[in-house]
Amino acid sequence: MSDTALTRLLALLDLEKIEENIFRGVSPPERVQRVFGGQVLAQALVAATRTVDSRRPCHSFHAYFLRPGDPKVPILYEVDRSRDGGSFTSRRVVAIQHGEQIFTLAASFQTIESGFEHQSQMPVAPDPEGLEDDQQVLLRNPELKPEMREWVARERPFETRSVLGRGLGDRPARPPVDHIWLKTRGRLQDDADIHRALLAFVSDMSLLDTALLPHGKSIFSNVQVASLDHAMWFHRPFRADEWLLYVQDSPSASGARGFNRGAIYTRDGTLVASVAQEGLIRPR
Repeated sequence: MSDTALTRLLALLDLEKIEENIFRGVSPPERVQRVFGGQVLAQALVAATRTVDSRRPCHSFHAYFLRPGDPKVPILYEVDRSRDGGSFTSRRVVAIQHGEQIFTLAASFQTIESGFEHQSQMPVAPDPEGLEDDQQVLLRNPELKPEMREWVARERPFETRSVLGRGLGDRPARPPVDHIWLKTRGRLQDDADIHRALLAFVSDMSLLDTALLPHGKSIFSNVQVASLDHAMWFHRPFRADEWLLYVQDSPSASGARGFNRGAIYTRDGTLVASVAQEGLIRPR
């Protein structure tokens, strides 16, 4: 397989098992000050999943970011096998660096069952083919500073196409709602656990920024931002290498925190996942 951003991300998710219930993950060699939250979410979910019967997929997880992750050293993931019940399995994962907890995740897994069905309706949005790749839109910005241009231009594992567009830095204020099409840049194997881990990874990329939209700011403005917690529910099967619509909104911001919600749909309108996150949005 060729060396691409996607294959490198898949390698990061292939954790090293160093002891029963203990796994080790690494970060990509990028010039960043802290580990991307989506990476820790995905790696912790992979660690939990590897201790669960494959016939029980993850249906939800709830996570807290406790300390910034250090990208220069490995992350240890310790899995606590909290419960193995008749239908449900529970796991708790603690991520450790420098002898301290940096992250915790509680995940629940369930035997596949049938039952009552309903879902919210997907909002009307233009097809992704009629939208431009967000990366190319940003690179056309003549005001992009060289160091930011280098960061934007780097190869990415996911392609995203925003319906309304966001931009970097300060921007005109607008309602805290956005619709973004996304999918991996390349085909994936038929492993539903990997598709869930990749969706967890990308779900953290744009959600926090939604709370800054009505204030004319972005995560690249003069604000201090950090994910505080992240929850995700997987409702129905999906593929991360096919177009998914990420519908995001922020119903509240207060106390230097922004609360954000997400709903993820397939092209045919099937709701496959829901997301909720609160993040720090503190004016500097």
